[in-house]
Amino acid sequence: MENEFWNALGCNVPEGQQAAAQPQIRKVKDVVIYEDPKFHATFPSAVKLGPNEYTVAFRRAPDRRVFGEPGNAHVDPNSYLVQVHSNDGENWTKDPELIYAHPFGGSQDPCLLQLKDGTLLCASYGWAFSSQEGIDNLGKPVLHESWHGGEIAFLGGYILRSFDKGKTWEDPIIPPTLGSEIYISATGEPLPTYNRGAMCEGKNGKIYWIVAGHDPAPLGKTSNHLLVSEDKGETWQYSGLVATDDSVAFNEASVYETPKGDIVGFLRTTLYDHACIARSTDGGKTFEWKSMQFQGHPLAALRLPDNRVLLTYGYRHKPFGIRARILNAECTDYAISEEFILRDDGDGPDLGYPWPIMLEDNRVLVVYYYNKNGHRNIEGTILDIDCKK
Repeated sequence: MENEFWNALGCNVPEGQQAAAQPQIRKVKDVVIYEDPKFHATFPSAVKLGPNEYTVAFRRAPDRRVFGEPGNAHVDPNSYLVQVHSNDGENWTKDPELIYAHPFGGSQDPCLLQLKDGTLLCASYGWAFSSQEGIDNLGKPVLHESWHGGEIAFLGGYILRSFDKGKTWEDPIIPPTLGSEIYISATGEPLPTYNRGAMCEGKNGKIYWIVAGHDPAPLGKTSNHLLVSEDKGETWQYSGLVATDDSVAFNEASVYETPKGDIVGFLRTTLYDHACIARSTDGGKTFEWKSMQFQGHPLAALRLPDNRVLLTYGYRHKPFGIRARILNAECTDYAISEEFILRDDGDGPDLGYPWPIMLEDNRVLVVYYYNKNGHRNIEGTILDIDCKK
């Protein structure tokens, strides 16, 4: 039934694909990047700032069990963005540094991008902790959910910038609202667009960002759209629709530019947990999406020194863990690419969100959050990949 559905959408395995050279991945070790039983640490991203200089950002909140509560949620009034550092990818600073604490609520998913000139961008979004009365008083639809007897209302997205390798950060940049967006923010204003996933800087200097928008019907479904910035993330313009469907929702997404200039999105979906790919051959104006014929989310891509692409994703089915594939330079052989299991010892499905970066000597660090013994930690796997030019 599953394959019949995707084939009916024209998402069958592409014909005429040629497999890339046999990829060679050797797992070196797993590393703990941040752990503290008093805190719930999730949703990381990572950048290589320079030779032997690495930063991992993540969302940290109190572990609610320290207050006698039964467990944690993915939102919290005290969640904020922090970072840790390393000079070898294995040993990390113990005490996180604050990136940003939103004055109106909890922040999620800090997504880092380092530009060619060294500028750091960090995209995030937030939730305000409100009440049903407050939401009703706004008078227009607000994206909200129940939480511990109250209500949480969506604040939308924001972007931070640093010009000194993350030592200091500017005030938030508020991105535009999609024209099709049906919700307002928790403060009654147009909802700033947002998403979880990697942005990318193109060869032309433009920054590409695939964002999520809430569709009018069916309520709760989302589609993906591309925004573009030509001024280092200060302002954003709408470029085009990336993926939409009458029944499939598209949300968390990473974007990648191939050597030939295609703009490729790696998309999370809600149906069957199939990973999807969307490709633009006209600079991001139009896209065509397809299933990649495997399960996993969300995805992140890293260009290797030989121009192949390491694609990483969480696997939220038994055995729970982290997986990866190596694609050819143009990301066309996804349906026949070999899957590598990096970890399969997770305690449950609440894990993943991997983010790969290059270390030295053709090694790669894949950063993710993991669950062992009831805790959520930031961990990583170091890989040795045969990827010399």
